[in-house]
Amino acid sequence: MASISRALHCPAKCCSVKESGGSNKKSSVAVNGSGSLHGLKAAAAEVAYPLSAVTDKNAAIARQNIPREKQLVDPFRQGVIIDGGVRYRQTVVIRSYEIGPDKTATLETILNLLQETALNHVWMSGLLGDGFGATHGMMRNDLIWVVTRMHVLVDEYPIWGEVVEIDTWVGASGKNGMRRDWLIRSRLTERVFCRATSTWAMMNQETRRLSKMPEEVRDEISPWFIETRAVQEEALKKIDKLDDNAKYVNSDLKPKWSDLDMNHHVNNVKYVRWMLETIPDQFMENHQLSSIILEYRRECDSSDTVQSICEPDEESIPRDNNIRFLTGFSLAPEFLDGSGLLGTFDKWPTRYTHLLQVKGEKKDKEIVRGKTSWKKKMFKFSNCD
Repeated sequence: MASISRALHCPAKCCSVKESGGSNKKSSVAVNGSGSLHGLKAAAAEVAYPLSAVTDKNAAIARQNIPREKQLVDPFRQGVIIDGGVRYRQTVVIRSYEIGPDKTATLETILNLLQETALNHVWMSGLLGDGFGATHGMMRNDLIWVVTRMHVLVDEYPIWGEVVEIDTWVGASGKNGMRRDWLIRSRLTERVFCRATSTWAMMNQETRRLSKMPEEVRDEISPWFIETRAVQEEALKKIDKLDDNAKYVNSDLKPKWSDLDMNHHVNNVKYVRWMLETIPDQFMENHQLSSIILEYRRECDSSDTVQSICEPDEESIPRDNNIRFLTGFSLAPEFLDGSGLLGTFDKWPTRYTHLLQVKGEKKDKEIVRGKTSWKKKMFKFSNCD
């Protein structure tokens, strides 16, 4: 299992959101518990003594300005609490460094936005204990959140400069777990781009063993739970484990310092990048990911050597009759190639199974299993656009 991105699951309580009113005057904007922006500046001025006069920890707390009470609006993050105080909504703009060659947001961008909004949700709940997503009750019990499963569905990718709204909320998952869901939509058209769901469990930070949810933590986060689901999943089926005989294998992957998160473990998004790098570029140029399921097994740190394994599902290869259309006649490959249509009817599988594992001297250890589904790109931007 992965403890990376604690923000993804820890925000269990912070997932509630409430709408707030107020005038456009600066004095009426509530920020982090202060009555106004002016009041916030005044409060900051009062504690503007040298950082050397406080400990490093206290200085960090002051700079982060973590609220101790529930917030309804965060003008800096463009976030608000909605739906009776149990759902968080954040407005973001897709930036130039968040897009790929097609001028659309990358999958890594989508995953980063999910993680960021989850943590911001916890931040606004007033439950954030240490800045990493754990609540006050969790800190007292030396507990952290770990993600055990994640399912992301992408219908369409936002384009460069597009304004999107991201909703996130939490719910119960069994007796000792939590579920966090997301919805990403266009602010202009309200078209839903992406839906995602994830499940989280608690782990003891010292023993690294899963833990039951203490009652004081349950009391903290349960008021934020709602039943609404972004993804309606049927009976869950475990992802098959692969071995070295798979079609695509990329060995000797070594985490870099820049791959580590605040917990000194490889970041969740890096796992996905390692998985997808095994798929040939020719396929990636003409297809886009529409679904990814991740099942986490263990953490990965900077000293590990990682192997990425991928096996295509041959049953998902398009059939020959996909090339027959209109009158039912089959077009010659030469014609398709000359008209630029050949790529439209290529014979790549559209489903893949993945495995990341740590290479050991005696036994390999699984990090995460994955399952991806893909669809043809509807269009591609030309280089001269």
